[in-house]
This record gives sequence, structure tokens and C-alpha cells, in this order.
Amino acid sequence: MAVETLSPDWEFDRVDDGSQKIHAEVQLKNYGKFLEEYTSQLRRIEDALDDSIGDVWDFNLDPIALKLLPYEQSSLLELIKTENKVLNKVITVYAALCCEIKKLKYEAETKFYNGLLFYGEGATNASMVEGDCQIQMGRFISFLQELSCFVTRCYEVVMNVVHQLAALYISNKIAPKIIETTGVHFQTMYEHLGELLTVLLTLDEIIDNHITLKDHWTMYKRLLKSVHHNPSKFGIQEEKLKPFEKFLLKLEGQLLDGMIFQACIEQQFDSLNGGVSVSKNSTFAEEFAHSIRSIFANVEAKLGEPSEIDQRDKYVGICGLFVLHFQIFRTIDKKFYKSLLDICKKVPAITLTANIIWFPDSFLIQKIPAAAKLLDRKSLQAIKIHRDTFLQQKAQSLTKDVQSYYVFVSSWMMKMESILSKEQRMDKFAEDLTNRCNVFIQGFLYAYSISTIIKTTMNLYMSMQKPMTKTSVKALCRLVELLKAIEHMFYRRSMVVADSVSHITQHLQHQALHSISVAKKRVISDKKYSEQRLDVLSALVLAENTLNGPSTKQRRLIVSLALSVGTQMKTFKDEELFPLQVVMKKLDLISELRERVQTQCDCCFLYWHRAVFPIYLDDVYENAVDAARLHYMFSALRDCVPAMMHARHLESYEILLDCYDKEIMEILNEHLLDKLCKEIEKDLRLSVHTHLKLDDRNPFKVGMKDLALFFSLNPIRFFNRFIDIRAYVTHYLDKTFYNLTTVALHDWATYSEMRNLATQRYGLVMTEAHLPSQTLEQGLDVLEIMRNIHIFVSRYLYNLNNQIFIERTSNNKHLNTINIRHIANSIRTHGTGIMNTTVNFTYQFLKKKFYIFSQFMYDEHIKSRLIKDIRFFREIKDQNDHKYPFDRAEKFNRGIRKLGITPEGQSYLDQFRQLISQIGNAMGYVRMIRSGGLHCSSNAIRFVPDLEDIVNFEELVKEEGLAEETLKAARHLDSVLSDHTRNSAEGTEYFKMLVDVFAPEFRRPKNIHLRNFYIIVPPLTLNFVEHSISCKEKLNKKNKIGAAFTDDGFAMVLLMAAGVAYILKLLDQYREFDSLHWFQSVREKYLKEIRAVAKQQNVQSASQDEKLLQTMNLTQKRLDVYLQEFELLYFSLSSARIFFRADKTAAEENQEKKEKEEETKTSNGDLSDSAVSADPVVK
Repeated sequence: MAVETLSPDWEFDRVDDGSQKIHAEVQLKNYGKFLEEYTSQLRRIEDALDDSIGDVWDFNLDPIALKLLPYEQSSLLELIKTENKVLNKVITVYAALCCEIKKLKYEAETKFYNGLLFYGEGATNASMVEGDCQIQMGRFISFLQELSCFVTRCYEVVMNVVHQLAALYISNKIAPKIIETTGVHFQTMYEHLGELLTVLLTLDEIIDNHITLKDHWTMYKRLLKSVHHNPSKFGIQEEKLKPFEKFLLKLEGQLLDGMIFQACIEQQFDSLNGGVSVSKNSTFAEEFAHSIRSIFANVEAKLGEPSEIDQRDKYVGICGLFVLHFQIFRTIDKKFYKSLLDICKKVPAITLTANIIWFPDSFLIQKIPAAAKLLDRKSLQAIKIHRDTFLQQKAQSLTKDVQSYYVFVSSWMMKMESILSKEQRMDKFAEDLTNRCNVFIQGFLYAYSISTIIKTTMNLYMSMQKPMTKTSVKALCRLVELLKAIEHMFYRRSMVVADSVSHITQHLQHQALHSISVAKKRVISDKKYSEQRLDVLSALVLAENTLNGPSTKQRRLIVSLALSVGTQMKTFKDEELFPLQVVMKKLDLISELRERVQTQCDCCFLYWHRAVFPIYLDDVYENAVDAARLHYMFSALRDCVPAMMHARHLESYEILLDCYDKEIMEILNEHLLDKLCKEIEKDLRLSVHTHLKLDDRNPFKVGMKDLALFFSLNPIRFFNRFIDIRAYVTHYLDKTFYNLTTVALHDWATYSEMRNLATQRYGLVMTEAHLPSQTLEQGLDVLEIMRNIHIFVSRYLYNLNNQIFIERTSNNKHLNTINIRHIANSIRTHGTGIMNTTVNFTYQFLKKKFYIFSQFMYDEHIKSRLIKDIRFFREIKDQNDHKYPFDRAEKFNRGIRKLGITPEGQSYLDQFRQLISQIGNAMGYVRMIRSGGLHCSSNAIRFVPDLEDIVNFEELVKEEGLAEETLKAARHLDSVLSDHTRNSAEGTEYFKMLVDVFAPEFRRPKNIHLRNFYIIVPPLTLNFVEHSISCKEKLNKKNKIGAAFTDDGFAMVLLMAAGVAYILKLLDQYREFDSLHWFQSVREKYLKEIRAVAKQQNVQSASQDEKLLQTMNLTQKRLDVYLQEFELLYFSLSSARIFFRADKTAAEENQEKKEKEEETKTSNGDLSDSAVSADPVVK
């Protein structure tokens, strides 16, 4: 209610107008609506999440964790309240000591065991630098100091426990008793004391087995010695060194010499100042021995049985207590000692923690050597022999054990599902709870048995350094999977288990309360008064009160201690006491069910046996049928992580985790993922290439593995990553197919087929490569030609009219050709940028060829002949009608041959012709590149409706006010369209560029020797025609070496400035060449000869000389062929001239350029004038 703040003036009788009620109803309605919506939303979320809650099973991923551990904030003093004050104090002291022991045990198990065990891990010998050992030990000193404090605290607690027990059981009859102890046995206290002694014993074993720790400690001490000799060098004050050295000596003596347990039991338990007497207390000695025997009797009965719960751990405690008893009282029960050793036949070794295995016989013999002397050597030897036998038998029976447990666990899971799925009927509620309780306990017992088999077998093999067979490894890994399967079962049904546990604990508490109330009535009904009876009644009342509440650890401990007092004087009948003890044990188990199951299913020990992991993965790969078990194994491997977080020898425990993560992933990749990838790729390849004769793939003969099962697995969580096998293999195939397609684009169809097959057969969703696929018309790649242009121009011949390159010769039955379509496809594959690069390569090639060309022209023999021919032509041109005589060209050809020929029979002129042909081929290639580029651009732009009127997409997007990304995309589209339009409308004038770059150099005075070139053209053409006819004639012969049917490369060179047309253009000599009227001279010569032969034929036909006629016919045919070849050459040269505009001289071209520039200036001037004159009008 709001505080009334109205002034007295405003006080009046309030009228209830009902508005408040309406307002409240509206609010309630809104609240109801909200609840409905929220409920439906939660239901949708619940429906979206199936039973597995996501794809990955990992406890750490749970958004909400459910802890079943009962908890309350009441202290021991609040819980232990009876009217019997003395009993209150006794129970309070003992309960407090037990709680302290539990805390110390928890601290040791989580912090100190793991800190010591993982020391030195995370760094291999190869990666460690000198000095790393000392640095690690330096970091670890603080941990050892904490351990020292912990051990000291344990000693104090042990001392206190012994004193408290000794104070209760007094042998001095005169001294007053605190409470009557006849028939009172605080067995719980001794069990807790045994647990604390086990902790000290375990620390000794860990340090004793830790060679690395001892080695590093020795190195660290040596380092300290060096520092001691020269403290200033290390920046340390000398006075600080001595205390530190003393401290290290103390640590070594207390922790590293294996004396932690021994120092504890050798404490002075008798108080020197007249306090509690321990060693002389015979009553306490008897009670101590009686309690040890009682605990042992319970342990021995269950040890090695299927119903074993924690008896092994208790047995270790019993051995510790026995040694402590001997140390204090110096008496020994030989019979009991022998009974303790006999257990070794049942249990040859016990795993204390992780990979630390403990042999009870060695311990007892070492700690009580006096008793060991009483035993004969044979019995001691028999224990060791039995250990070896046990291991051999275990190795043989492992496979059977796995099969048995497989059936047990599977049937237990079915039972669990069945019971938990049924709705609880009210009339059979108690029965149902009992069934559920039994099923839960059965699951825990299976987990304990399996865990014990795995740990004992693996650690025994490791300890005794015996090799494990592959069969044993596989069997043990199967057991690990079963262990995690049990844990998963409890986890998966955790909601129902949580609900059941609270009901079961209440039901068990009710049963216990009923038993106690019966006993209480029996005590009350007996009217005889005694202090002992009063203690019993108070203890029963305390137990009853404590059971009325949550089943916390403290409450159960108090009940246990209270019943130690309450069960004396035959309060309970034998048939009542046993069921009560069973109920209390069940209550302990069920109350801590989740924690106990988690502890038993914890596979942290696998870190020390990770060598089995590769063998396990090989097995999974070979038997792909049950690939899903990988989840269980990775769950087991993850159990190491919490323990590793306690490592203190590295800068951060993250380094250790990273090393572990890396190691496991490398093994997984090597033994499973990479093998799987290769196998899938191989299978796809063989399936696609079934048309080839491959190995036999009949599954009935060679077997078959269904690897597709790996791809149905949910992703596996490991550390901060998800291992998705499907995604890994898909990525591998995508990457492989993409890379191999880029290397050989013509294989794109094969890889596309393999992609489809991967989807169809394995359900893999593959990514399209989106690489431009090569067609069957791809031919030689532009890049390939560009890189090897010197080889290309010598091996291919050019046809000017069809624009096609044909291979000169080949070992196959076919010749390769390259046409415009091939070049266009190649440009489409690599992009238009390749065109400029190709021309640059051609330029580099031409530079080299022109250097050879210049050398040839500069040769004295050639130059002198050419000058002689020029002078001769000048002298006779007026007499010869300005025509270059054919005979002179023939004479030049013959004269050159006299200068020498190559081993292949080629003259210098033949080689010069080849050089010119190669230059021509290079120019033909440039021409084809340009044509191919235009072809490619026109293909690309064909989808644009109107090239004259292309819409500006950027402006349209701006008008519509679309997003920035859309605007950017539109701008890109406009740019691409304008590029394509420009490229398709005009190609780059590569010929002009190649003329402009070389012409100035060719026309320089220093290259005056090149000016004679035009006069060598007639003998060159003659040489070419003879070569061409010779090649074509070889086509009809069997031996086709050197055969060819086109070579316009020479023609391209001759008059297209790509060759002679190109060279004549560069030298500006087309007029000089035309002045020779060479082709007219050739034509006249051959026509004259043809007419002469025809005349002779007419004369000879009358004489009927057949042989002579045949000879004349052949002569005429040969003359026709020669004339035809010369005419073809002339036409090719005329065509080639067009490319280089060989109709204009250099002077005319310069004049044309100047005129164009003047025109541009004039037009610009007119425009500016018009702009000036227009300005006033605008204003």
C-alpha cells in the first residue's frame, strides 16, 4: 500500500466508483494473455529442440545444468540438537572432523593429484630448450609450498582424530568416561581416517612414479648452486638465498623423498604435557583393531563381486589404518595380516588415481617389515606370479567380458527407458520407486565394474611394461564406449531421474524413520533408567530428527554417527538392523547419484593411455557400421580437460590444452579423416572411370565398406571446435576437384560428374567450382602458346585466308589446328587481359628474331651480292622494261648454296626464309589474337538488346533510391557493359603498334645495311615456291616427313610487314620493291616457257613420239604448278599489304598525321568560338 500523504483539508469520505476493480481486471487479463503467449513460446522452443537438445552431445553445452545434490545452509551445531549435551558434543566433534577429511580429500583429488600428475606434460623433449626444465620447476615451487601446507594440515587432522577417539575410549578405570562406550563403535570415523591416509599414500605414489619431477628438481638444485656462487649475476640478494635453500630442503624432505605417509604415522601421538595417552591405551587399541576388522569383514565380502561399490578404496584405507595401528601400538595380528595379503589374489592391484597403480603386498611388506619376515617367501612369490597370471587371463577373457557387458548394458538401457517412460500409478507408487531405485543403482554398479576393468588392465600393462595386443586395445576401447553410454543414458533422462531421485530419497528416509521409530518405542517401553539407555534414546532421537529433512552429506553423516551410539544394547533386532543398513547405503548412493556416476564414468586416465587412440580409429574406419561410437570416445577424451586446468608448471594451462588438442586432432586426421577422404575420392574416380579396365571391384570378392555411415554422424565437439566429418570430406573434395580442374580445365565434365556422384552416393552437398569450363574446341591454350612462342612459330604453319594455324608435323595420325574459335574460348577462360600480355611476348620474340635478321643482312657475302644485284638492276632496268630478271634471282639462289649447307641440306637462304616465316607466323598469331578477342567480346555482348542505346543502370538505381550495395553493383554492371561494347566495336590495332615500335630503329642510319632487303625478296620468293612445291609433293608419298600444304607465314612476312610486308613497312621500302616488278617478270617468264612447250607439243604430235609427249606434258604441268604457286604467293602478299597499309610511304603517313592534328585543333577552335558567341545569348 502507498503511504497516505493527503493534507487534513482534503480528508473526505471516499466513494467507491468501481474504477479500481475495472483497472485490476484489465491488468489481470493482460497478465493472463502474457502468460498464454509466453507458454506457447516456450512450447515452440521445446518442440524445436528434440531429445538430443542440439546436434552435439556435450554436458558443457547445456544452457541450464541440473544439480541434484541436496543442499542446505544449516550448520552442524544447528543440526545436532538433543537434550543430551555430552552426546551432542561428541557427535559434533566427530562430524566436524569427518567433514574436514572430506574437504581435504576433495582438494587433493582435484587440485594436488592433477597438479603433480600433469607436471612436465605439454612440452616434448624436442621442443624443450635448455633451461625450460628449471623454469617449469621455478613456476611449480609455489604449488609444492601449497602441497606442503596441505600435508601438514592432513597430519594435524590425523593427530586430532586419533586423540579424539583415544579420549573417548579410556582404559583408565579411575578416570571419568565421557560417554559409555561399551558396544559403541564409530566405524564411520575409522573409514574417514582411512580415506585421509589413502590421500597421503596416493601423493607418495604419484611423486615416486614421477621421474620427470625428480629430474627437474635435481636440475633446479644445480641451478641454485650456480646462483649461490654468483648471486649478483642473477640479481638476487645473498641473504635471501639461504632461507630459500632451507625451504627447498624442507620441501624435499617432506614431499619428494616418498615419506609423506610414513611421516604421518610416525608422529608423536602421545601428548607430552600429560594430555591424552594413546600408545598405552589398551581399550583404544582394541577398539581400533576391532573397527579395522569390522570394516575389513564388510569389504572382503563384496570385493570383486558384481555388487562392489567402493570396497577397493576402503581396502586401501584399511591397509593404511593397519600400518598406523602397528606404528602406534607396536602389536600385530598375524592372522589378520595374512587375510589382508590374501586379498591380493582377488585384487592384484588397485588404481589410486589416473595411471597410478598400487600393489597392497609391496606396501604392507615395505611398511611392516617385521610381519613380512613371519611369512614364507613362497607365499610372497605366489602373489607376484598370481599378478602375471591375472593379466594373462584378463587379456584372454576381455573379448568375452565386452560381449557380456554389451548385453548387460543394452538390457539395462532398455529397462531404464521402459521404467522411466511409464506413468507412475498412485496405487503402486512405492513399488515403482523401489524399481527405479534398483535400476539406477544397477546402472551405477555396471559403471563401477567396467571402469575398474579398464583402469586395472590398462594400468597393469603400463606398470609391468608388457605390450598389449590389438584385440585387447579394441576390447578396452569398447568398454570405454559402454562406460560413456551409461553416463549418457543418465544424462539423457536427467529430467525424469531428477524427479525420481527426490521421491526415492523421501521413500528411503521414510523406511529408515520407520525402523528407528520401532527401536525408539522399544527403548522407551523399557522403564529401567541408565545413562547408557539415555544416550541410546538421545542418539535415536537425533537420527530421527536429522532424517526429517533434505538428504545432505552432513545429515547422512550425523545419522551414521548417531546410529553408532543408537545400535548398542540390542536396540535393534538383527533382522531390523541389516535392512536399515541397506536403506542407508541406498540413500547414500541415490542422494549422490549424479556425482557418483560422473566419477565412475570419468575417463581422465585415458590421457595417459592415448597411444591406444590410433588403433581405435583404425578399427572404427575398418568397421564403419557403428561409426556413431566416435561420439562416446571423444566424450571420454574430453574428460581430461578439467583435470588439466590444474597444471601449474606452464605459463598457462591453455598451453597444455592446446598441445593435447593438437595431438588428438593430428591422430584423428591421419588415422580417420584423411584416409576417409582418400577412399571416397578413389571410389568416386573408379566409379566415373568404369569404362577403363580397372581392378576387380566386385563387392562379393573384394568386400565392401559403407563409408556413407560416417556422414550421418552429428558433429563431434572437441575443445572449442566441432569436428564435422561430412563437412571435412566435402571441403577436401571441393578443394581437390577445384584445384585439379584449374590445372586441366578440359576435365571439368569428369569432376562435375564426380560431384554429382558424391551427392547421390554419400549425400555430400558439393560446391560448384564456377570455373569457365573448356570446350572440345579449346585446342592449344593461349597461355601455353605465349610461353612457348619460339616453339610454336617453328612447329605451326599459317593459312592467311582461313586464319588457321596447322601443325607442321606430328607423330600421331592427325594434325592439331588452331583457329579463331579456339583463341576466343581461351580468352574467355583466362580473361581479356591475356591479349596484351601475348602481344608483349610477341614483341620480345620479334626483337630476338630481328637481331638474327640484321646479322644475316650485315654478312659480307650477302651484303656484297645484294649491292652487286642492286647495281646490276639499275644498269639494265631501262633495257629490261624495269623488270627484275628471273635468271638473276635463280643465279643468287645457286650462289648462296655455294657458301655452304647445313647437315640437313639447307642453304643460308633456306634458313633466312625460315626466319622470315617465323616472323610472319608471329604476326599471324597477333592477328588471330585480335580476331579471337573480337569474337569473344561479341559473344559476351550478344545478350544486350541494342548496343547503340544501353541503359545507365546507376542512374536508374539512384532514381529508385535503392541501397548502397545495389548502387555499387549497378556501377559495376555499367562498367562491364561499356567495356564489352567498346571491345566488340573496335579491337586494338596491334599491327600498327608493332610497326610503330620497330620502324624508327629500322630506319636509323646505323642500320643502313637493312636497306638492301628489297633486292633479296625475288630469290627468297623463288626459294619459298620451290620449298612449298616440294612439301606438297610429299603429301602423296608414303614417307610424309617434311610434308605441308600451306605456309603463308612467309607471305605474311613478305608483304604484310609481318615478314616482308612487315619488314618492308619497317624499312619504308615498298616502293623500291614495287619498282622491281618481280611478279610480272615471273609471270612473263613462265608464260613464255608454257607457250614454247605448247608449240613443241604441236610439232611432236605429228611424229607420234609418246615418250617425248609425256615428258612435255610433265614439263607443262610443272610450269603450271610453279606459275600457280607464284600467283598464290602474290595474292597472299597483296592481302598482307592491306594490314600494314603498305600503299603509303613514311613521309605520306607523317603528312597525314599532321593534317589530322591541324583538323582537330581547328574543330576545337571553332567549338570555343561558338561557345564564346553563345554566352551572351544564354545570359
